[in-house]
Amino acid sequence: MSGKKRKRKVRFKDKAVDGLIMFILLLIVIVTVYPFLNVLAISFNDAGDTIKGGIHIIPRVFTLRNYQEVFKDPILITAFINSVIRTFIGSGLGVISTMMVAYVISRKDFFARKVVANIFAITMYISGGMIPEFLLIKKLGMINSFSVYIVPGIIGVYYIYIVRSFIDGLPTALQEAACIDGANDLQIFTRIILPLCKPVMATIGLYYAVSHWNSWFDTYIYNSGAPKLTTLQYELMKVLNNSNTAASGQVLMMKKHLQTAQTVSPQSIRMAITIVATLPILVVYPFVQKYFVKGMTLGAVKD
Repeated sequence: MSGKKRKRKVRFKDKAVDGLIMFILLLIVIVTVYPFLNVLAISFNDAGDTIKGGIHIIPRVFTLRNYQEVFKDPILITAFINSVIRTFIGSGLGVISTMMVAYVISRKDFFARKVVANIFAITMYISGGMIPEFLLIKKLGMINSFSVYIVPGIIGVYYIYIVRSFIDGLPTALQEAACIDGANDLQIFTRIILPLCKPVMATIGLYYAVSHWNSWFDTYIYNSGAPKLTTLQYELMKVLNNSNTAASGQVLMMKKHLQTAQTVSPQSIRMAITIVATLPILVVYPFVQKYFVKGMTLGAVKD
């Protein structure tokens, strides 16, 4: 009988601990999801009604006018297209370049692998600064050009080490067998390494995509004088600044960013643009989630 009571006590304690953990996780989910739902609700709520406040996760007066106003602005449409093109090109070239560099410094028969790896590591802690970087970009003729979005950040050193760790966890016998069969380095890289590295490629691809999509400072520094090269996050930053300079809750005419003559709330437009800027990443993430998790865990532990 005493043994059964002990088992019941142990089970009760386990259930209590599990219940506490689930409660804490539920609170974390609520705290994490609520701000996004609040932004979504305000973006779909009538501008005049939003000024009254009290909007939580459900729109009080549903309307699509905020999104209609946003997508009527040709500048925002151009910015959205530029952000999409930048994200695709930058992420694709970033993944390819990172994979090639990581493969080279992962090869044990490369005599300078440690030297090259240490040189890359130094750049993670020491940089020339913003002014030398600006002068270099200007000297290369990339001011007011689309290439400034791609070339300077084409390789992330941190991602190189993630990929190298992953490749180091792959069986070396595969590469040795390919060499015996007569395969050269390019064939080993394209036919063996790349197919096995799909998880980590998806991982760093997501990292690159989020970085390119959320970037706005390079647009501000290098391409602010070229409206055709503006990006969505940069336009969102300008709207946020204009909204902050306005009086709290005041209804304004967004003549600078919107070409219609309708009165809108700066808060409503701000929330609508925020959803437009956030939604593409939220749509992409579920498709690469399984690769993302696998790519972050494989290669971290070696047998």
